[in-house]
Amino acid sequence: MGGTDVRTGTRRHRRDRRRRRRGLVAAGVVGLVVLLAAGVVWAIDDGDDTDGAVTGAGTGTVEAPATAPPTTTTTLVAGPELIEPPRSPEATAATLTRVERALRGDDRDPARIRVLGWEQQLAYRQLSNHADWVAPVVAALPADVAPWVQANLDASSALSGLTPAQTQLPDWTILTPPPPETLRAHYAEGEAQTGIPWAYLAAIHFLETRMGRIRGNSTAGAQGPMQFIPSSWAAHGAGGDVNDNRDAILAAARYLKAAGGPSDMAKAIFAYNHDSGYVIAVESYARNLLADPRAYDGYYHWQVYYRTVDGAVLLPEGYTTGGTIGPRALPPT
Repeated sequence: MGGTDVRTGTRRHRRDRRRRRRGLVAAGVVGLVVLLAAGVVWAIDDGDDTDGAVTGAGTGTVEAPATAPPTTTTTLVAGPELIEPPRSPEATAATLTRVERALRGDDRDPARIRVLGWEQQLAYRQLSNHADWVAPVVAALPADVAPWVQANLDASSALSGLTPAQTQLPDWTILTPPPPETLRAHYAEGEAQTGIPWAYLAAIHFLETRMGRIRGNSTAGAQGPMQFIPSSWAAHGAGGDVNDNRDAILAAARYLKAAGGPSDMAKAIFAYNHDSGYVIAVESYARNLLADPRAYDGYYHWQVYYRTVDGAVLLPEGYTTGGTIGPRALPPT
């Protein structure tokens, strides 16, 4: 990040990983779905390919019968791999309508919100797997839901080509992020210190590492939950720990302010990552968050899906290369 720093460092880090993986055959994220991604994040994946955060969609999808019924209720489950994704455009539109409204509703039961976030991510992943569903899904959405969904689709589409499918699983550790209220306090602190709206800090955190879930094991390139390269961290880290979420979030706020924010957030975000698609994605997610901060609780629960040449896999919290917790197969698509 920074001029050619933070996000530039992220791209260098990704290029380094790709170089190490050349010649291998078999296995990528969504991440960050993010950002989303990103999935629409980034191409209507769930997220990006950090998915986070940042992304990809699975391959080898199986067409579902058009008569598949929509999901009308939220069933509490222990993990996203236990959720049946929508199997038709009609079911996807119904799921997104129910989930997007519920995430902004009055029932803030943590267990229910967690499952809603998982359902939300999987519905967007289905759109990334079935591009021909997008138009009928958008056409079927109620007027209140359509702008929320469109912002997520804009983000995903903007980052769809950021990272190709990979041939090997990443040298990452997937952490359990701090509680959502803790991270919200960090974003608010960054806004109070610099004027950078909290939603932009949250969107970048989401895109870069899925709210701090992703930690790369490499010592080269971009580092930490906000993906700073060493020179940018030296300039804006204020002596903090690059791997600490609070320190990194506040450093990102300082960087964005120095780069032109908050008066020109597009300019500041482009300085953070010299990619116009990244700017669109951050602004799209931030738009949803500013319109209704409760939308944050859905994004917070998006998981790390890694896009590989054989399809996408879930890297659960606790995953580490060579560890006892391994990747999980996606639900059937």
